[in-house]
Amino acid sequence: MRSRLSRFIGDKAFYKSVLMLLIPMLIQQFITSFVSLLDNIMVGSLGTEAISAASIANQVMMVFSLAVFGGMSGASIFGAQFYGKGDMDGMRHTFRVKMYFGVLISAAAILVYLIFGEGFIASFLKGESNGGDLDLTLKSGCNYLNIMLWGLPPFALVQVYAGTLRESGETRAPMFAGICAILTNLLGNWILIFGNLGAPKLGVEGAAIATVVSRYVELAIVTVHAHLHTSKYTFFTGAYRSLYVPGRLVTRIIRTAAPLLVNEILWSLGMTFINQFYSSRGLNAVAALNINGTAYNLFCVIMFAMGSAVSIMVGQRLGAGKMDEARDVDRKLIFLTEVIHVIIGAAMIVTAPLIPRLYNVSEEVRELTRQLLTIVGLSLPIHSFAHVAYFTIRSGGRTVITFFFDAVYTWVVTVLLAFLLTRFTDWPIVQIYFCVMFIDIIKVIIGILMIRSDFWARNVVNDT
Repeated sequence: MRSRLSRFIGDKAFYKSVLMLLIPMLIQQFITSFVSLLDNIMVGSLGTEAISAASIANQVMMVFSLAVFGGMSGASIFGAQFYGKGDMDGMRHTFRVKMYFGVLISAAAILVYLIFGEGFIASFLKGESNGGDLDLTLKSGCNYLNIMLWGLPPFALVQVYAGTLRESGETRAPMFAGICAILTNLLGNWILIFGNLGAPKLGVEGAAIATVVSRYVELAIVTVHAHLHTSKYTFFTGAYRSLYVPGRLVTRIIRTAAPLLVNEILWSLGMTFINQFYSSRGLNAVAALNINGTAYNLFCVIMFAMGSAVSIMVGQRLGAGKMDEARDVDRKLIFLTEVIHVIIGAAMIVTAPLIPRLYNVSEEVRELTRQLLTIVGLSLPIHSFAHVAYFTIRSGGRTVITFFFDAVYTWVVTVLLAFLLTRFTDWPIVQIYFCVMFIDIIKVIIGILMIRSDFWARNVVNDT
């Protein structure tokens, strides 16, 4: 029994290396999620229409955010393995590829949102008003979205720099930049939402302005840090001296990144459609789901960080050709993730009645939120396993498989189930949400089979 457990439990050195990597990311993500909760509470104090408007606009913006994540992730697979191999030229070329992508995806997203943004938001407002003002919600959502467009370029460029730093194991600098941005956002919200310190009272639009300003602050800090410490981050030396990237590497990155990019776009669109289906149950459901989603992000900071840890720790070992060590580290990281999220899920269930009390919403919205949070707490171990399984398969460059595992599964199973239940039953939102959250048990079974096959463990940079 002890020998079997040793396959899943690491030694002190292992957990020390995990903590050294995780703690900065956890601090940043926890503060981000906590301030997002405070931001949500501030906007929520303006009423159900305000919190619904911000929620819908952010849901629409999620497609861009995850498209950036998907495109950068493909290049990051090469960045982590290049760093593990000690190839700084490879790191430099990978950085340039990400820079090109960040500029192009930002320009494309701005154009799409300018043309179709209002229609996207209006599609969420076809359910019952539950006493709310749908026209006011639409107007506020459009204003919020149009302001947020100014924040798309700095968001993408921050991912370029922060992602490159993390691939080298540097997580403290992105953490510091993120914390500064978060504090800027929080202060800006307090000033602009409520009109403090003599500023105009801008409500939802004030929240959007504060977010945009915070993104430029984060970009400034992370870029200045990177270029002031080129002796430490040698891959930034001469990064802009030439815009050249070897064609063979570009082809390999595109081939690897394309499935991830398409995956994130389709997955985020799937989530957007699911939330649009949920909105058919009324404005109260939209508000409850928004509060639930914000709390979910706060409780899941470790899950998100563990995905990054798998990418970096496993990816670096694959790049160095240490296949058995990569498998061993991955197995222990997955086991650690599951133990942690059983505990976090229980904590979420215990606090479910308290979190909705922080919002100025109706009792019906609070009760809906409590039930949704309880469902999330029960299903959290399922989703945490699916999350780290995705990053395990991705770390070896098996991006076509991750596309089927994530995006195709989402559309064929999750989106279809949400559509059928909202369109052809009169079930309340709680029952529908329960079914949609627990259908991922199928995904867990698929993930276990794929990870045990070891097909994912491969080196993608040796012949690049």
